[in-house]
Amino acid sequence: MNSQFTRIIAAMTAEEKVDLLTGNGLWRTASLPQHGIADIVMTDGTYGVRYSSAQIDGSEKWSMDDFISVITQTADKANGEEPAAKGGSEALFSTSLPATCFPNGSSLACSWDIDLVQQMGQALGRECQHMGVGILLGPGINIRRTPLAGRGYEYYAEDPVVSGDIAAALINGLQQEGVGASLKHFAANNSEYRRTEMDSVVEERALREIYLAGFRRAIDKSQPWTVMSSYNRLNGVQTSQDPFLLTQVLREEWGYDGLVMSDWYGIKDRPASLMAGNDLAMPETRRDKQTLLAAINAGEVPMAVVDTACLRMLALLDKVQRHRRPDTQADFPAHHALSQHLAAESIVLLKNDDNLLPLRAEKTPRIAVLGKPAQEPVIQGSGCATTVPYLLDRPLDEVFDLAGDDFTVSWAVGAPDDVQSDEQALAQAREVASQADVAVIFVSTAVGEDGENGDRHDLNILAVHERLIHEVSAVQPNVVVVLANSDAVVMPWLPQCKSLLETFFAGQGMGRAVAEILFGKRNPSGKLTVTVPNTLEETPAWLHYPGENLQHYYGEGLFVGYRYYDKRRIAPLFPFGFGLSYTRFTYSNLTLSAPEAGENDTVMVSFDLTNSGECAGKEVVQLYVSAPQGELIREEQALKAFSKVALAAGETTRVTLALPMADLACYHPGLKAWVVTPGDWQIRVGGSSRDLPLEAVLNVACPPRFAPLRDDNSLQQLIQQPEAFARVVALIASKSPVSPEQIREKLIRLAPDLFCGLLIALTEFLALDITREELNAVLAGHE
Repeated sequence: MNSQFTRIIAAMTAEEKVDLLTGNGLWRTASLPQHGIADIVMTDGTYGVRYSSAQIDGSEKWSMDDFISVITQTADKANGEEPAAKGGSEALFSTSLPATCFPNGSSLACSWDIDLVQQMGQALGRECQHMGVGILLGPGINIRRTPLAGRGYEYYAEDPVVSGDIAAALINGLQQEGVGASLKHFAANNSEYRRTEMDSVVEERALREIYLAGFRRAIDKSQPWTVMSSYNRLNGVQTSQDPFLLTQVLREEWGYDGLVMSDWYGIKDRPASLMAGNDLAMPETRRDKQTLLAAINAGEVPMAVVDTACLRMLALLDKVQRHRRPDTQADFPAHHALSQHLAAESIVLLKNDDNLLPLRAEKTPRIAVLGKPAQEPVIQGSGCATTVPYLLDRPLDEVFDLAGDDFTVSWAVGAPDDVQSDEQALAQAREVASQADVAVIFVSTAVGEDGENGDRHDLNILAVHERLIHEVSAVQPNVVVVLANSDAVVMPWLPQCKSLLETFFAGQGMGRAVAEILFGKRNPSGKLTVTVPNTLEETPAWLHYPGENLQHYYGEGLFVGYRYYDKRRIAPLFPFGFGLSYTRFTYSNLTLSAPEAGENDTVMVSFDLTNSGECAGKEVVQLYVSAPQGELIREEQALKAFSKVALAAGETTRVTLALPMADLACYHPGLKAWVVTPGDWQIRVGGSSRDLPLEAVLNVACPPRFAPLRDDNSLQQLIQQPEAFARVVALIASKSPVSPEQIREKLIRLAPDLFCGLLIALTEFLALDITREELNAVLAGHE
């Protein structure tokens, strides 16, 4: 096949090659029928297929106004007055086809369910095939560094292991159906504030261990057909034209052989972007085509670089075309059921005092349902990923349906307006709540505060919703809050409720999922993939957000999310990995497949998990490791493996998690390499980052690696590196009548008192005739 592509490329003119490496309109690639090249369609998004017939099918001329309408689209407009399958909805520019609106990233990842996420990927793939889409522009896996980030709802977690594994599952499902993924946004796109201008300034360890690690994990496990570069600068270089990112790391170090495309209008210098490894420029812009062609004709961009990008492009087009299934009919009702299942698995029970949930007819037969989101659910974020839902479960309808004849359900909106309190509506809500045995209040953050090109202003829910909680709790002691939000919120109202369900943005099936959890038809099993703070000011990135002078300094370094709270010994409102259940789980009998391992081994970590409660449930088991003391600063602990386990009441199962020793490595900036610290590692297992009842010690046996020494290092640092120390002792012995053993003992004795560098210590304090050059040669091992 490569030879066929090579022949096609050899027959193309420079102009045709430039066309091939540039989009055609907003959502298509170029069509070159003279070379047998047909175009393909790509479209957003990360949790649903957003297909605009007018723009993709060309029945309407697109304009910049259209693109702006995409990135400023709000979820309420996409949902419309009625869901698309129940009466139609105008959305985006002209009409978007209805599709399944699955749980958004911030919700989906809380399922921690790899198999289920892969099923979602397969469903997205079938809907893409149904609509003729060849590339779905997702998933997005940027680290949720700050809960203020406008697109946090699209992303999975504050941790790269969860992010990478969830993304890989989605990509594998999607690509199994013959539709390519576009893993995005590469890289360090962790804020929407002035996103095309800001420079993310990240030191190399944090960049590699946190912000790139999820991408690497996803690529290793799924080989996405494309990767999308981001809008921001990274350490002074535009990411879409950064050879460090797109060539050195992505291709040379990670071995990625797929295509790299730009984010839409994300390229500032087209020749530089192609030279750096950004193959495809999206969408079509006349300026990009002209500047690239001029640079090729001037010899500034070698034809070999152009041809390599064309080869990747032809390979992608061929892959998409070979996997086209034009007769595919998506089963939207089945996908709706899957969206309900995903939502139910992702919803997190954060509080359940007095076991108020599940609701039982003998205890709380009269239910008051309050809040506008019960009728108009907040199911997704705003911006380019916004999907017109094929169906929409309204929580109030679902509560009425499941309540049946066993409960009496009453309803009051409480806060009909998102901005102004309505005293009459509040009075009605108080009255309805006071006559009930329990009040279920649906609340949310402001619709549209999340999205593209702008961040959230605070971490509050709507003020009118907060007031509704306070007013109702004054007359009703049994309050359940159902929360819809893009990312973490602060909860000064938490003491006013006994139970709290966190849904994030759980998609079109959220209403049914919530109702089933409320009535105990499903046991909640979601767990947080971010830390929920007590205040915005305690979040790790707060002091450096949003930056100044167009620089966003990642001053917290490695200590993102739970790593920060652990290191600072801060108790957050809710920790990473936390989530309650209607049953209880007990951990016991932790064993390791070996007490000692080398750096290339994999250790199997096994333990017993028991459902010690009275109903069936699922537990997300989590494995963390804590490194021994070493040369580099480390987090207190880091997640390395997880699994979701279903157990009947009273059932015990043996759970085994694989722990490759390579996953223990940290990046050593002095060595420019990944290194595993030898010594005793703590292996911890449990149900959240702050609940790890099982612990074992694993000895990792590997040679220590040290950063190169220089002549201004201290004698104490030299002594810590035995081989270099021996070489320096031999050098001194060659210039002194004293025996090597005596020299060694003297240096060890003097080391604590010698504050100066090695060269000064040896030449001035010990009066040795050693030049800087020969000392550095010996330190480097070049004797």
